[in-house]
Amino acid sequence: MEMKVQAKFVRMSPQKIRQVLELVKGKSVAEAVSILRFTNKRAATPVEKAIRSASANYLQRDDAGDVSEHDLVVTRAFADQGPTLRRFRPMSMGRVGRIRRKTSHITIVIDEKS
Repeated sequence: MEMKVQAKFVRMSPQKIRQVLELVKGKSVAEAVSILRFTNKRAATPVEKAIRSASANYLQRDDAGDVSEHDLVVTRAFADQGPTLRRFRPMSMGRVGRIRRKTSHITIVIDEKS
């Protein structure tokens, strides 16, 4: 039985998060967490938090049995675009520069090794 976790409204571009998610797809949870711990990207923190949450939720279930983090695999991981916060910055000659602050929804799905 798989476990799905979503981290919504993460204040980061989905393009930047997808770079980090490619590192952990198909890896075991323990291996994915150790990879993310040494990844020098800002997106690694919310991705690691989501993977740890999914792992903890899976292990807390009644039907989990004696499963460890090494038996769990990140089967799917993707980042969708969330709403964009729009801000305006005054510029010269009465113009306005638009600032778009992008948000993302991170989805992590873990399951036991088969």
